[in-house]
Amino acid sequence: MNFDEHQAPQSDVHTAEHWDERYSGDQVWSGQPNATLMTEVADLPLGRALDVGCGEGADSVWLAGQGWDVTALDISSQAIARTLAAASAAGVTITAVAEGLLESDLPPGTFDLVSAQYPVLPNTRQHVAERRLLDLVAPRGTLLFVHHEVDREHTLAHGFNPDEFITPSHVRDYAVATGEWKVVTNDRRERHVAEGAGAHHSHDLVVRLVRV
Repeated sequence: MNFDEHQAPQSDVHTAEHWDERYSGDQVWSGQPNATLMTEVADLPLGRALDVGCGEGADSVWLAGQGWDVTALDISSQAIARTLAAASAAGVTITAVAEGLLESDLPPGTFDLVSAQYPVLPNTRQHVAERRLLDLVAPRGTLLFVHHEVDREHTLAHGFNPDEFITPSHVRDYAVATGEWKVVTNDRRERHVAEGAGAHHSHDLVVRLVRV
């Protein structure tokens, strides 16, 4: 989700209704897997992968094509339908779950890779979203969290407070504080995407963690 592209009230971005409406029209994203995902998982052994906020399924389809056992998770049933259609067209099989991350009953310690590409997750004092992401990762598994670098003042001027959503630094700091995680990647990268919502963003923030 790109904060500066939404006209709906900020509270709506955590609802299935908001995202069902977003995915009920034209294609939203580029249709290509995220470059950071492809780079960061290239050296990982295959296993079970969770695509958090799968959207239209490009990442899930790519992971499945590489041999991962993929679960695609999205709060929007419309997004899940698009993801399943994309998987069918590509000739790959994925498991799709139409639930929000915090509401899902996915068992902890299940996934060798949890990929969260530009997720919309609340920033709370209890670190609810950070804990949920980390808890889903299997021993010696990887969490990859990527988000756009945003202009805070610009975003505030468009009616969204970025402080209310978790960022890669939130996830990194919480994980490091537990003493159970190693930081493999902590980077700011140029982003080159020509199509789809979010194409105007020029840099991403990337955190890759491994449970030790």
